[in-house]
Amino acid sequence: MEFKGAYTALVTPFTNGIVDEEEYREHIEWQIEQGIDGLVPCGTTGESATLSHKEHADVVRICVEQVKGRVPVLAGAGSNNTAESIELTKFAKQVGADGVLLITPYYNKPTQEGLYQHYKKLAAEAPMPFIIYNVPSRTALNLLPETLQRMAADIPEVVGVKEATGDLKQVAHIRELCGPDFQILSGDDFTVLPLLSVGGCGVISVVSNVAPALVAGFCKAWAEGDTAKALEGFLASLPLSRAMFLETNPSPAKAALKLMGRVKSDEVRLPLVRMFESNVEGLKKILKESGLI
Repeated sequence: MEFKGAYTALVTPFTNGIVDEEEYREHIEWQIEQGIDGLVPCGTTGESATLSHKEHADVVRICVEQVKGRVPVLAGAGSNNTAESIELTKFAKQVGADGVLLITPYYNKPTQEGLYQHYKKLAAEAPMPFIIYNVPSRTALNLLPETLQRMAADIPEVVGVKEATGDLKQVAHIRELCGPDFQILSGDDFTVLPLLSVGGCGVISVVSNVAPALVAGFCKAWAEGDTAKALEGFLASLPLSRAMFLETNPSPAKAALKLMGRVKSDEVRLPLVRMFESNVEGLKKILKESGLI
């Protein structure tokens, strides 16, 4: 399974505190209609940290059901508890996800050896394609290129990485060490095109929640060798990238979708809160300038 192009880190719509299955299915359908290359349920943007285990399972299952094999589904299944991550991965495999996105264990701050053993255990207990998610700003640790090289060589399930460091030097080093077949996806909407230029193959995007055709379009243009068109699309996406991070993700994405009429509510779960009104005004301005409202 190849994971390349534009993947949306899906928001999880809530209505009155409950996962809104109808809106979630509609959001998935719209993403596919708009040309997205793949979907990621239960990532950070999907508020996986505040979903119950049942909700997490339901959100992954609903996504796989709605997609019906039309695009790959890369299900969030990471945890700082290896046993829990094994169970989440087993479930994702059982319901038909094409792979899993596995964040490096957060808060525990394992050593590089601990990271290696975590993924080795996961592969032994729940083998399927793994994309490792490296996001030091949220986990307080950095998965080093040398450790990733070791994992890629020893653990066949580790087929790629979602790199959210924004460090192009590190991305280039990963490409150098892990070879041309290892899949490197951007986890940072601000650096997608630069990452593609040093050997990346796509993005797991927040922005594509609100502009899937735009993000998928410039990724496709790059893959087809049309660098001018890719640059044009990427630059057009930057105001939206800034908008999506006016406050903590996914509050701005949900507020934008509400303004666009794509969801009824911009609810997020505590400890996250809705956007401040002063920031909503800035969000509206960018959405209008981008032609989304």
